Amino acid sequence: MKKPQWRKNIPNITYEICQAIAECGGKAWLVGGSVRDLCLQQSSKDIDLEVYGLDADKLLHITQSLGHTEQVGKHFGVIKLWRNGHEIDLALPRTEVKTAQGHRGFTVTNNPQLSPKIASSRRDFTINAMMFDPLNGELLDFHHGQEDLQQGVLRHVSPAFSEDPLRVLRAMQFAARFKLTLAPKTAVLCSGLIPELKTLPSSRIWCEWQKWSHAPYPSFGLQALKDSGCLPVLYPELDALTTCPQDARWHPEGDVWAHTLQVCNQAALISKRAGLDDQTCEHLILAALCHDFGKPITTFTDKDGHIRSPNHSEAGFKPIQSFLSNIAAPKRIASYVHPLVHDHITHLCGEPTSRAIRRLAHRLEPASIELWEMLVEADASGRRPSPACRPALAWLEKAQALSNHTEKTPAIVNGHILMDMGMTSGKEMGACIKAAYEAQLDGEFCDLPSAKQWLAKKRFKKLSQH
Repeated sequence: MKKPQWRKNIPNITYEICQAIAECGGKAWLVGGSVRDLCLQQSSKDIDLEVYGLDADKLLHITQSLGHTEQVGKHFGVIKLWRNGHEIDLALPRTEVKTAQGHRGFTVTNNPQLSPKIASSRRDFTINAMMFDPLNGELLDFHHGQEDLQQGVLRHVSPAFSEDPLRVLRAMQFAARFKLTLAPKTAVLCSGLIPELKTLPSSRIWCEWQKWSHAPYPSFGLQALKDSGCLPVLYPELDALTTCPQDARWHPEGDVWAHTLQVCNQAALISKRAGLDDQTCEHLILAALCHDFGKPITTFTDKDGHIRSPNHSEAGFKPIQSFLSNIAAPKRIASYVHPLVHDHITHLCGEPTSRAIRRLAHRLEPASIELWEMLVEADASGRRPSPACRPALAWLEKAQALSNHTEKTPAIVNGHILMDMGMTSGKEMGACIKAAYEAQLDGEFCDLPSAKQWLAKKRFKKLSQH
């Protein structure tokens, strides 16, 4: 691939840095995700350069003349450069020797004279092992990364892949981001890394799952995890879905695993359509992933031969809690996922009356009816060959009319109002506020005058009638 086809996706600062390095006798190559993204004709957020022919001190001197710099890994020969809103990573080529368990158990040696072919062999996947010279348009692809990218295959570079357990989770998020299938031999190497995965820091585990949750093809990441053999050992909540049947009348797509993969993909499409921010996207995608965790616990075949899963929404609480802990998800995730999953089939239980909408908005907090409707749409649409649909749209429209689509109903009765009416603070006031809010949700009053009438009628103790 020639430079003119990529020029528009390479920031000008990259050429300036590469030229400055060349003038000092060195050579800079774009490496890693930067080159992969160029192959996909995408602009890369990452600008990673590997510099040959210069020692660390000389490289630091050059970068300091180009912008603000920081040595973030002196031992590893890594320098960060900030210029014109861009963050550029510059590193010396290096070799790594496994010396201990875990993601950090390596001895690293910098070698500016190392050959590009040897240096590229330490990378994880072939799609990340390509190198590109922006100055002359030369592409180095020693491990056939372009071919794997075009064929949708995620393949390891060398047997050294099996030295870093984090690469199993990286396989998951790369597969989800770029619609890739794990190569069989790579899956075998991933399987051998399972015992070491428990040595990973929680922050690194969540980082990879977070990238998965933002990916356009989450089903490919989940399938890569399954192919690697990780599910029974690390994520039994997911593994249970793979053997849980569903009634073909309602689920022509197959078992709960097949359904969940489709639902996650639909949730990703909906998230993009709605322009959700990163955190809200995480809430929706993880709710989609967890929405049927209660089915393996509750599924049975009735006397008529129909497969049923009664109360599976409620039964999912414990496996969801366990799974979110296993992926080191922040606590905020559970506070959204639990209520969304608990009510994901509420629209099947009746009409969207004003009372039902107010009650639903209250139960979903901190999630919203707007986000809940997206989950319901993903669930209903994840049943191919059945067409996509939005069965809870009437609920959303009713909630929008009531201004309940993004938040629960604000309480009319509060402590200030009760004190103005003569009540003193204490347990009685707390009980009164709670009872009043329940009555408000049920539609027994809708404004302050009718609220005061309701309070007077109830004759709460220590409450004088004004």
